[in-house]
Amino acid sequence: MMDKKEFLLQSIIKAYIEHLEPIGSTQLKSMYDITYSPATIRGYFKKLGEEGYLAQEHISSGRTPTSEALKQYWQSKLDFKLKGINLRALEYFSSKMGISVFIKKEKADILKNILNVENRYMILEFSSFAISVRYSDALYRFLNDMIDVSLKDITKISRDVGAYEVYESINQTLQNSDFQIFNYKEFLNLALNYDFDEYTINSFLKGQILDELKEGLYFEKLLPSNYIGICNYCKINNEDVKMLVIGELPKDYEYFYEKITTF
Repeated sequence: MMDKKEFLLQSIIKAYIEHLEPIGSTQLKSMYDITYSPATIRGYFKKLGEEGYLAQEHISSGRTPTSEALKQYWQSKLDFKLKGINLRALEYFSSKMGISVFIKKEKADILKNILNVENRYMILEFSSFAISVRYSDALYRFLNDMIDVSLKDITKISRDVGAYEVYESINQTLQNSDFQIFNYKEFLNLALNYDFDEYTINSFLKGQILDELKEGLYFEKLLPSNYIGICNYCKINNEDVKMLVIGELPKDYEYFYEKITTF
């Protein structure tokens, strides 16, 4: 069972996500019909402030949850077992709430064959598409060992061993039909405000970032300290996709997922 301090922290976080303004003890009490007195709530607010979970701009102002408190809140709240996603709802709510969403289809292709064209270039035939890359003896031998290997594994291995032409060609082909960004202006604002380098911006805008992420939550290592990244596997129109949701920590992600998920 939740203790008083934890209950009050969860309550102030919920209130802050809803109103995005500092919350006072009397205000919190009336919002959620809390039985504790304002003095008791203030006492817990003080403790939570000392522990780094609440911040206060001025002595007379209310409290706001810190980034650390919001991270822990979302770690306890977000469930990754998504089923279907409604694309139209996703488009509407990502724009309405100021959230960027990156979606990449998980293709089940395998490498079927490699054609050597006069030692000048090679055609790699996958189950549902083909790409061409410049010929080299070493690359030809390397790719021959990849026959019947999945597209997902080839993408990862080619990046890891530095076969960038193969990696880029696969991504370029897939990007045209199998990668979408919703509310990319929000992401570009984030990238410009925090001075992302060109490599990082490209890895997001080309969908390469999704190759590197597993299902879960991402914070400072991927994004600025007041942002969250949420990576999910789910289905859109019965196709397997990988989805990355990015936005500021105080957005209401429970509401967002509730609105875009189909059952």
